[in-house]
Formats: sequence, structure tokens, C-alpha cells
Amino acid sequence: MNFLKNKAQLVLRRIYRGHLLAHLPRVSELYQEIEVPEETVKWITAQREVITNILQGKDRRLLVIVGPCSIHDVRAGVEYAERLSVLHRKYHSQMYIVMRAYFEKPRTRQGWKGLIVDPDLDEKYDVVKGIRYARKCLVSITALGVPTATEFLDPFLAPYISDLICWGAVGARTIESQPHRQMASGLHCPVGFKNSTDGNINLAIDSIITARDRHLLYMVNELGHVSVLLTEGNPHGHLILRGGKQPNYTLNDITHAVELMNEAGIYHHLIVDCSHGNSGKVAERQIHVAHDVISSRKIAPDYIAGIMLESFLVGGKQSVKHPLAYGQSITDECLSWQQTEQLLLELSKIC
Repeated sequence: MNFLKNKAQLVLRRIYRGHLLAHLPRVSELYQEIEVPEETVKWITAQREVITNILQGKDRRLLVIVGPCSIHDVRAGVEYAERLSVLHRKYHSQMYIVMRAYFEKPRTRQGWKGLIVDPDLDEKYDVVKGIRYARKCLVSITALGVPTATEFLDPFLAPYISDLICWGAVGARTIESQPHRQMASGLHCPVGFKNSTDGNINLAIDSIITARDRHLLYMVNELGHVSVLLTEGNPHGHLILRGGKQPNYTLNDITHAVELMNEAGIYHHLIVDCSHGNSGKVAERQIHVAHDVISSRKIAPDYIAGIMLESFLVGGKQSVKHPLAYGQSITDECLSWQQTEQLLLELSKIC
């Protein structure tokens, strides 16, 4: 056994710099270990259809994708979902609330890369544990009747959680990546594409168009072999305005984006991310941005499907040091639960 292991290490060294940390379980094994009830599978399919109808303007409710910048503590994430489930039901006739459940974090340089990659916050990278944590968290959230949203960062890891996701995103740093466009073309959920970090909208539009087509997708099959899948294409790609060098949430920005989309043959309504470049990463500014977007939506109801907000149990953010404050972000600043509750109440009256 040691001989085979050493031989595998030698082969790996020919391919990449580095050393083997772990073997990931097959997707089918994890699905059996952390099962999803059949009624939940059907429910997730139904939620994807609801979101698609909102994006197409068939359902006039406001789509609100809200939750932690990233989940680093499953217990806190599930508690947030428990609270959000109450608001999801309470405002169901005015808005459709979906929870951010982000387990992978892109980095401009360095930093914690998410629950899946580093679940213990110790840089030991127990990805096997991280995948299990993420899947168990999603099972708990969906069991509460709360639809889920995530950014798909590593296409290789997507199959471990994609069956539990109602809405997906391709982020600003990966918008030009061919593997991400190929992945999006095969996902069952509607996928939002963010404008690039410098504010370029055309790159996102290119991605939306590309993801509509069929592509070859390379994935590990049930036997553990790498297989080639021909995707069907995803017809429900849409634009997310997240700001760039300058904010892009005003009605003028939105109108310009819609004109570019229509010229390209894209007619889904867009989403405005109230955080990131639109808030200058100052959490409380999201409140102003959200109100401004809703005002624009009243003027141009066929342009805007919804908004994105970053929110957690405790407002602000903290560094990745122990002991950690419970329910507070370790990545971007978030609104507190009290601020979130108040904002959603206000939006429910005017959206």
C-alpha cells in the first residue's frame, strides 16, 4: 500500500508542485451519506421555477437574496435561516426571500477561502470535512423552507452541493473564465453573472450568452472516473450589477445595462447587488442603495427583478482569530439582524 501511495505521489509531482492532502469522496457517496428527501428535491425544483418566473417578469414579487457574506459557522448559519424563514413566510406576497449560503470565497490576493476549503479556520484545508459541513448546512436550511443561493467558485466542487441550490452566481473575478461558463451551462438553477470588478458589464453579457449554449463539461462520474458531459445550456442566465470602480445601482446605470442586454438578445430582468462596489463595502450603505433601487423599480418595473444584501446575526465584521464572536462575519461587513429585519419591513411596504 505504501508503495502504491509513494508511486501516486511521484506521478502527482510530475504534474503539479505540491503534495497530496486527501482524496475526496465520490459525489454519489456523499449523496447517500447526507440524503435529501424526495419532497425536498421536488421543492427545490419548484423554487427554481419561482425565481425564473420573477426574472422573466411573470411573477412581480421582489426577489431578495440576503444572508451572510460567507458562512463560517454552520450553527450560526442555520440560526440565521431559522429567523429568515419567519420573514420568508411573513412577506411572501410582496417579496420572495432567498438566503445567501456562500461556502467558497474568491480572493483578490490572500485570505480565508471559505467553509469548504478551510472549515476549521486553521489552514489545514480539510476539504472533505468542509464539503460535509456545507451539504449538511444546506439540508438544514432547505428543511426550514428557505430557498438557497450560492456562488459557484470551483467547478470541480459544484456537484457536491448544486442539487441543494435554488439560485447560483458566477462572481466578478471569474466572469471571463471558460470553465465557469461551461459549468453554468449545465446547472439546473438560474445563474446570475456579476459585472467584473472594474465594472465591465459586457463581460457578464458575454458569459450569459455563452452559458446558453451547449458545452463540454469535465466531471468525475459515479465510478470515480473523469467523464465528459455535453451540457444542455442554461437559458436563465441574467445580469447582476455589483458596482466596480464606481457604483452602478442608479436608474441611469440600470437603464444603460438593460439597453446593452436587449441589444444582445437578453430579456431577463437584472439584479442589483447592494453590497460590494455599490456600497463601498460599508454595510449600512446597503440600506440606502436598496431604497434607491426600489424607487427605480417603481419607475422601470420591467428592468429590475431584485436585490442582494449581506446580513448576519451580528453587524460588522471580525478578523479570523479565536475566539470568534458568534454570528458575525469574518469576510465582508454585514448588516445586523435587527437592521435586516427593519429594512425588509420597509421594503415590504413599498416594493
